[in-house]
Amino acid sequence: MIWSVFTATFVTIFLAELGDKTQFAALAISSQSKSTLSVWLGTIIALMVAGSIGVLFGSFLGKHIDPQKMKYVSGGAFGFYLKKIRTNISLTRI
Repeated sequence: MIWSVFTATFVTIFLAELGDKTQFAALAISSQSKSTLSVWLGTIIALMVAGSIGVLFGSFLGKHIDPQKMKYVSGGAFGFYLKKIRTNISLTRI
């Protein structure tokens, strides 16, 4: 285990998830449920599976795509989704 990588990953993901729609969904579900443990376990397992998919896919891509090219691919994908989100927001205001 490389603790510096672990710490950087934990802090990055933790800060990114604070106030995210996942946290609000868990809050909404737990406010209407009588079983906090069930909501907590469901949330933890869902985040674990989603994170695992990201890690496995990233590992696969890292083995097959040059890291320098990956910066451009990830930047392009981020730009594409940002534009898509902005388009959807402007359409909902009409």
